[in-house]
Amino acid sequence: MTRRPRGAPPLAPPPSTSLRPAVSPPPGALLAERRLIEATLVACGVPARDCEDLLQIVLVAAWSAIQAGRYRPHPRAHPRRALQAWLQGIAWRQAGHHLGRAHVRREVPVDAPRALVGEGSVAPEGRLLARAALRALVELPAPHRELLLAAVGPRTITAHPRAHGLSPSTAARRLHLAREALARRIARRLW
Repeated sequence: MTRRPRGAPPLAPPPSTSLRPAVSPPPGALLAERRLIEATLVACGVPARDCEDLLQIVLVAAWSAIQAGRYRPHPRAHPRRALQAWLQGIAWRQAGHHLGRAHVRREVPVDAPRALVGEGSVAPEGRLLARAALRALVELPAPHRELLLAAVGPRTITAHPRAHGLSPSTAARRLHLAREALARRIARRLW
């Protein structure tokens, strides 16, 4: 892009398509290109279940544009090829709009959608309790915290006392005290 010098007259605007006459092909000409529109939609990634609906949207959009006088092909272009290229552009734009919608990007069709709701859902109250428990666990003294984490870890309950040179009964008593301390802290946080 070149800059014009100061004081120079403005650059001439590019030739407009409004100089071309509006063309109004018959509705049958649009319907005759149905297969081309469907192929364009499939090539754009539109799922097969949505192609019929989107085909109708493309045809209505094209017909509305023709009625508004916005179909202005080049006079020397082959009429059918110009119409096909124009319809492919409309199909491409409509497919982009369709695929950009949130419900299309995130929707997962299943036979029984309610069946998925009960699995893996956590009540908000449970999440709040879990957060309170984690905060209370962090506030515990380090020996209590280590014992509690060792008790829920993948190793056996006797592996931790052996690693620290404790008897199993002493470790069990300290674990009991750590659990009581954690329960008291959680109860204080909730009430």
